[in-house]
Amino acid sequence: MYNLRLGIFCLAGLCIVGLFFCYNAYGQSTTYDVPNNPGDYLTVVSNTEGNEQTLHLPLKEFLFNVTPHDDASGNLVSLSLELKPELNNLYKDIGLFDKPRDIVFIYPSFTQAAYGKNGFYDFYNNKCDTTCLTVPIPTGIHGSQSSSIAGAWALKLLNYPYLKDEDVDKNPDILKQYKRVIVLHNEYVTKKEFDAITSHPDVLFLYPNALYAEVKTNYDDNTITLVQGHGYPNSSMKNGFGWKYDNSKFEYRVDCNNWNFYKQDNYTLLNCYPEYKILYTEQLLRSLQSVSPADLLDDINNWLRYPSDQSAISELLVDYDVKGTHVPHWVKNPAIAVIAGDIDKTEFAHLIQYLSDKNMLS
Repeated sequence: MYNLRLGIFCLAGLCIVGLFFCYNAYGQSTTYDVPNNPGDYLTVVSNTEGNEQTLHLPLKEFLFNVTPHDDASGNLVSLSLELKPELNNLYKDIGLFDKPRDIVFIYPSFTQAAYGKNGFYDFYNNKCDTTCLTVPIPTGIHGSQSSSIAGAWALKLLNYPYLKDEDVDKNPDILKQYKRVIVLHNEYVTKKEFDAITSHPDVLFLYPNALYAEVKTNYDDNTITLVQGHGYPNSSMKNGFGWKYDNSKFEYRVDCNNWNFYKQDNYTLLNCYPEYKILYTEQLLRSLQSVSPADLLDDINNWLRYPSDQSAISELLVDYDVKGTHVPHWVKNPAIAVIAGDIDKTEFAHLIQYLSDKNMLS
């Protein structure tokens, strides 16, 4: 058994394909228990601000090779993620290898800084004074669950381009180059970054609790300072921008067992924290390129109501990137189970793909 208290995934550089997660508990803690039997589960005890949950991640379903690394004493010190060669066709399907790289994600470097030692959370926990509200901007990516490092790593391996918070703060217009902007757990952002993100016509908030607190930058000494939000400067101050679409209530739903995107104005938001679900849920990754990720359950419901309507059939099948003019009547039972959360969305996607492969949709 390998055991480790996690706080910080240490990412040597997102531009490298073979990367390493390093863990050093701070602000958050997570225990990783990797069974010797590769057919077992990776047990994760996630403890975010006192909200402890135990997850059992199915190793055999992982979309990436996840490898533990030990120190000289045999203690687990890191995990690495790599692509699986046998899944190359899948990666081309759910990644941006043979497609326009016009979807960008923003790595939450300011949030990484906020969660660091002698940072904002030491102030929140009364371990230091307001001097901890000014912290260095990271020169490298050394993220944790709090800065959505697993999601960032997975997207980078799938060939998504990325920017860091400071890139957007320095040049807000850079987001206009992209058709869609994916926001991770960018909890701490500047007003310029907030405006650039919220004014973009197509933003997908992959993690809840984004755009929660305002910081200001000082590039002369390469620091950020908390301005307001997260109970500062007074306990009544929640969202520092007064953002009406704040969905922080979903931050502690880390199991993501019944994940779903929903729509608010130009924004698409997820109803859970997908840091671990993203490692083995194909349909979640596939949805990032969907024209309307939030339409998935609506399209299933619409087909159930009008199973012979060609537009309902087309709208359902396009969600799974397949074509057809007919869906077998018996599919209604697994469709109802998906809506109820009894069947995983990826399992339903595999069913639709199987029907397509067997020419049963025409």
